Amino acid sequence: MIEEMIPIALFIVAAVIFWLFFMYRHKTRAETQATVRLALEKGSELSPEFIKSISEPEPPRNKDLRRGLIWLSLGIGLALCGLATAFFSIEALWGCLAGAAFPFSIGAAYMIMWKYGGSGQAA
Repeated sequence: MIEEMIPIALFIVAAVIFWLFFMYRHKTRAETQATVRLALEKGSELSPEFIKSISEPEPPRNKDLRRGLIWLSLGIGLALCGLATAFFSIEALWGCLAGAAFPFSIGAAYMIMWKYGGSGQAA
């Protein structure tokens, strides 16, 4: 009975995380809109630059670097997990290394985009 609940709990947790993410983003946008509305009601002039900065926040300069480091770390962590289980089973090592190849490759791609991207973000 408990074995059947594990995949169900996994999907419920994933759904709750997505719901919280979108709820937080909606709340942030609603608060921004309320602030702009209050400023307009008080008679303040809002410049076009201010409106643009509120509606389209500038992404961080090293966004690709951060994402690349997170994905590389995840891949390395999975590979180390495979090495830790290699003592018990060589198949577990190969499985973890195969699973680690995907996040490691994504991280390497982000690092390449950061280094050679056209936006001049590389140092």
